[in-house]
Amino acid sequence: MAENTKYYVLKEKAVPEVLLKVIEAKRLLDSGRALSVQEATEKVDISRSSFYKYKDDIFPFHDNVKGKTITMVIQLDDEPGLLSVVLNIVAKYHANILTIHQSIPVNGIASLTLSIDILPETGDPAIMVDAIEETEGIHYVKILSRE
Repeated sequence: MAENTKYYVLKEKAVPEVLLKVIEAKRLLDSGRALSVQEATEKVDISRSSFYKYKDDIFPFHDNVKGKTITMVIQLDDEPGLLSVVLNIVAKYHANILTIHQSIPVNGIASLTLSIDILPETGDPAIMVDAIEETEGIHYVKILSRE
């Protein structure tokens, strides 16, 4: 029976420390700052067995995302120009908006659903999402899917 794989997007603060250390060990190996798994795991203070257990299951959000579609929902205040600010952030990171849908505001708050194509020239999508989330008038940003 085939395994049904599910994916989740988490903020860094929700990821257990051992998984963050696996990511760092992989970075050390990829950059050449560690020449072996043993050396990388010693530098980040995890066991080799932990590294091998999780190495294929954890990766930074920006890795493997080029050429992908991200769909997010954004809750924002109903203020003139705020949608334009969000769209300008997406444009600044050179991502391509595929679909956009904004609900009718209720009690001064609207929901915006954006599907964004991440292109080879797109900047770091995680930083783009953070920039949107930090914009005044934005209540929250949630990643619904990544295909």
